[in-house]
Amino acid sequence: MNIDELRARANQVCEFCGEADGLTAYAVSPAGDVLLCALCRGEAEAPEAHWRCLEGAAWSQEPAVQLAVWRKLGALGAAWATEARENMMLLPEVAQWAAADAAAVIHRDSNGAVLAQGDTVVLIKDLPVKGGGFTAKRGTAVPKISLVPDNAAHIEGRVEGQRIVILTEFVKKR
Repeated sequence: MNIDELRARANQVCEFCGEADGLTAYAVSPAGDVLLCALCRGEAEAPEAHWRCLEGAAWSQEPAVQLAVWRKLGALGAAWATEARENMMLLPEVAQWAAADAAAVIHRDSNGAVLAQGDTVVLIKDLPVKGGGFTAKRGTAVPKISLVPDNAAHIEGRVEGQRIVILTEFVKKR
């Protein structure tokens, strides 16, 4: 779906929170794309209260939006988010994707410890950041990591204000 079709489907607003600024397509494999603002894409730190918008977005009839909401609610870990996720009425194909997600990938750090969404990890080696123009130094703590759903070797986190992909073999759980 091209960006114009996506904007038309979403009525020119973020499909999570309704914000009209900074909208970009965000890929939700295998369902398609959703239109999200920078805050909902994770480009800035969002207060927990912001994510309450997902309770309304969970009622979307768009498979990509449903799957994206289901994944984000699972990543939050708050009691209200867990309850909202458990009470979602998923379309049949979304339910299949969600079941596959739940059984799919286990992320482990360099010592074999299981990593979870929102964990803090520490870099165990200096890592040059491609396209970032800096080196993430050994010992740097990376809080509130995100797990890449379809790749157990990759996590995402913020280092020096930039969201980067980090190989799990170069981190240890804190």
